[in-house]
Amino acid sequence: MAIGIPGKVIVFDYGEVISTTPTQEDRAVLAELAGGDAEVFWPAYWRHRDALDQGTLSIQSYWRGIERELGESWGDATIHRLWLADFRSWLSIDHDTLQVLLDLKAGGTRLALLSNAGRDFGSYFRHGTLGDLFEKVFVSGELGTIKPSPDIFEHVMAELGVTPEQTVFIDNKEANVRGAEALGIAGHVFTTPKDLRAYLEGLQS
Repeated sequence: MAIGIPGKVIVFDYGEVISTTPTQEDRAVLAELAGGDAEVFWPAYWRHRDALDQGTLSIQSYWRGIERELGESWGDATIHRLWLADFRSWLSIDHDTLQVLLDLKAGGTRLALLSNAGRDFGSYFRHGTLGDLFEKVFVSGELGTIKPSPDIFEHVMAELGVTPEQTVFIDNKEANVRGAEALGIAGHVFTTPKDLRAYLEGLQS
């Protein structure tokens, strides 16, 4: 069923909103490639992620930093396999959220994507089939700033030509939504596609 919200742009996060959470199998593959100690690997994985997503750390440097923390010695082939396994783990789409996006598109609602992600995701977001749904795609690694910094939301609104009152932001992380709300943007913390649909249908005039 089409969802038409005139006069607004709905800005979506990607990870664990549009995408599904990486599976336990995905996570096991990464930890095994990294040396097998998940309890050491995952804190290191997340510790440097903001710098990667902000574009201040290259993909190679990101994985080499984890390598040093773990006391490993990886060849270039292992770095490539780690990057590929990680990248692939974030590509699966939640079909129910996708249907919400398609219904918004069918209703003529303006849509944009704003993701804290490395530059390597930009092509996938823009040139995969998701790119057909969004007026503009914003990737933190290309912008040099990450959510919930005010400047990333201000950049998005300037590019879209909208005011905070004309903007709605959807994200699974409460801190990011609160950052948007501090600027006067309407926000919704994503929990399930069903709740998301109910929220958006409530915005219809």
